[in-house]
Amino acid sequence: MSRLSHRLQTLAQARRKALVTFITAGDPNLDATVPALHALVAGGADVLELGIPFSDPEAEGPAIQASSHRGLAQGTTLLKVLAMVRDFRRTDVDTPVVLMGYLNSVLTMGCAKFADAASAAGVDGLIMVNLPPEEAGEIKSLLDARNIDLVFLVAPTTTPERTAYIASNASGFIYYVSLKGITGADHLQVESVAENVGSLKAVARIPVLVGFGIKDAVTARAVAQYADGVVIGSVLVTTMAEAAQSPEMIPERLTAQVGEIRSALDA
Repeated sequence: MSRLSHRLQTLAQARRKALVTFITAGDPNLDATVPALHALVAGGADVLELGIPFSDPEAEGPAIQASSHRGLAQGTTLLKVLAMVRDFRRTDVDTPVVLMGYLNSVLTMGCAKFADAASAAGVDGLIMVNLPPEEAGEIKSLLDARNIDLVFLVAPTTTPERTAYIASNASGFIYYVSLKGITGADHLQVESVAENVGSLKAVARIPVLVGFGIKDAVTARAVAQYADGVVIGSVLVTTMAEAAQSPEMIPERLTAQVGEIRSALDA
């Protein structure tokens, strides 16, 4: 069992909702990422999602797009992202780390080389936004052999047939995209999420977590009623951007922000 699957299983047994937090590697600078990851854990994050900066992050809203561009401007590469994970692992061997990005970065390195490097660094999962599940066979086999979960996404527009296919092939968790649009959007409809997640959980054999449009403790708690957990990203990225001129303040602010959401989920 992977570290990610074990963490989610432990949370389910304890009847707790998973809190997944997202930040972009190298934003606002290379030295900020690892302290930020530890701060997120201190605030109550169960799983860390770390973005690989990419020049054309088409699924992202303005906040995460800007963070990706800032990360690239700092010289952040996939190799440097893996180095950050290795650094994080020096003092935290328990918290799962999932890399999120676009297939282009992995193909540039080479799938086999990436799988080896990710395993050596301590990566537990991978989300590739532009990788169709039907074309994921090669990289999934490489990751499976190294106990790394390949997480697939399901959207409101995904057909029941394709949802069933994804549910039977995904590992770690299924990432349900809560709305039609980009990250950070503000038209989340909890009723729609409840209906669609209910249908998804009926065919899923692993946890279903919900992301996109979850901005605060109130929306996180509302969505978590129907899912196994939530993913928080854009608001954390915005916090880091706002504190860029005083980077020493970033960990404290992240811990407090995540702590509020954690408390709401546990209430």
